[in-house]
Amino acid sequence: MADVPNNSPDQPAVVPPHTQDPPREQRTGVRQTLAWMRDLMLSVVIAVFVILFLYQPVKVEGTSMMPSLVDQERIFINKFVYRFGWSDVQRGDMVVFWFPQDPSKSYIKRVIGLPGDRVRIDFGQVYLNGRPLIEPYVPDEFRDRFSSPETVVPPDKYYVLGDHRSSSNDSRSWGPVHRRNIFGKAVFVYWPPEKIGPLP
Repeated sequence: MADVPNNSPDQPAVVPPHTQDPPREQRTGVRQTLAWMRDLMLSVVIAVFVILFLYQPVKVEGTSMMPSLVDQERIFINKFVYRFGWSDVQRGDMVVFWFPQDPSKSYIKRVIGLPGDRVRIDFGQVYLNGRPLIEPYVPDEFRDRFSSPETVVPPDKYYVLGDHRSSSNDSRSWGPVHRRNIFGKAVFVYWPPEKIGPLP
């Protein structure tokens, strides 16, 4: 005799296991994981974009920019401001550039002379276009007695000096820096904590 299905309302319907939907908690967990992965990927893309095109963290090595910047300080440089011509290199900017005599190294110095400027140094005193240059960022104890004859900064080049004149290797030794070698402007100190803030 064939079995007769029990259609009694008291008998619950049996659904094969492979057709059952996953529990609501499991579906919610999968969605949250996918959303987290999406947000992580987006954050990575944004971080890469910022580092490549906008701001880059760098470490100061050496004492040539004391007291403005000291050895082992961490700073952000703005690579966007010069790259697309939104701003010209200005006198007084602290710029980061590839060292002309060894492009594998990068230096940071302060811009003193722009293209066409006349720069002369007399016993440590900088003269710009015939007038003494006021440099409050260079303490007396960091000055030296160096002298050099007047030179005209060539087109597309910049005369740069370190703030610590007695321990800086700069344009006094190897001449002005070409514009194409300048790739960033120092804008912000983020380490150590007591010095966190924008650079003048």
